[in-house]
Amino acid sequence: MRGQKKVIQRSPLMKDLIRDKWMYFMLLPGVIYFIIFRYVPMYGVIIAFQDYKPHLGMLNSSWVGMKHFNRFFSEPQFWELFRNTSLLAIYNLVFFFPLPIVLSLMMNEVRRERFKRWVQTLIYVPHFVSWVVVVGVFYMLLTTEGGIINELLFYVTGVKIAFLLEPEWFRTMIVTQSIWKEVGWGTIIFLAALSGVDLQLYEAARMDGANRWRQVWHITLPAIRGTIVILLILRLGTFMDSGFEHIFLMLTSTNREVGEVFDTYVYVKGLTQSQFSYSAAVGLFKSAIGLVLVMGANWMAKKFGQEGVY
Repeated sequence: MRGQKKVIQRSPLMKDLIRDKWMYFMLLPGVIYFIIFRYVPMYGVIIAFQDYKPHLGMLNSSWVGMKHFNRFFSEPQFWELFRNTSLLAIYNLVFFFPLPIVLSLMMNEVRRERFKRWVQTLIYVPHFVSWVVVVGVFYMLLTTEGGIINELLFYVTGVKIAFLLEPEWFRTMIVTQSIWKEVGWGTIIFLAALSGVDLQLYEAARMDGANRWRQVWHITLPAIRGTIVILLILRLGTFMDSGFEHIFLMLTSTNREVGEVFDTYVYVKGLTQSQFSYSAAVGLFKSAIGLVLVMGANWMAKKFGQEGVY
């Protein structure tokens, strides 16, 4: 009818954007970061299928298809790299991943807030220490030339152990250093999830006669199960990322056979030997494994009734 205003129908997405515009605005820096440093560099993956020459650029370099992948899979060192990387990833998943959960549950049971904040500060600090400092500290503690641990070991047993040189100690030291540095920082998300648990559930459980262990098992763990599943799926996405800086600093000529991983191999081939296309192919293979693991874990999570990542 004439004179009647036309009603504009907005989509649900548009309504959300208008209603929560400031929340989406806060997301903008993170979105820009991922676009610039995560998505735009994906264009460079094409050099894995080229015989890349820097003076020709990516557009003019010749295409070689799967040549670099075939070379990598036929290398005698392939299975050694795959074994070393997989073992370190499995050790970190088995020994490191559960510890932030356990530590969060322990801290959640602490009732003295002042003591709790002091402990949180203490365990967060190592996260801000660089790997160079961490490895340097461990070197001073474990070296056979005056290291305090070896001096105590010699005082008790009469022998010293070359922890830094013997291959059988390499993976143990890597996992131990990762735990010391990052386990405290990993509790942040779990503590945030625990803060959302309804306290009335604990009161009801106590009235039913449930002790602390029963409350943790039947209330606390189910409350953070979704968070655990999501973080586990995201962890599998970086399953083959051993941490270049950490591994590189710990490598020596005597432990290289158990310490050489995909990350250090890519560095050697790509930067020191200028085999850019070959190292890009190795990196792409490693990323593809992470993608498959994430998709598989997400499918399994939904199969067992969890939300998953997507």
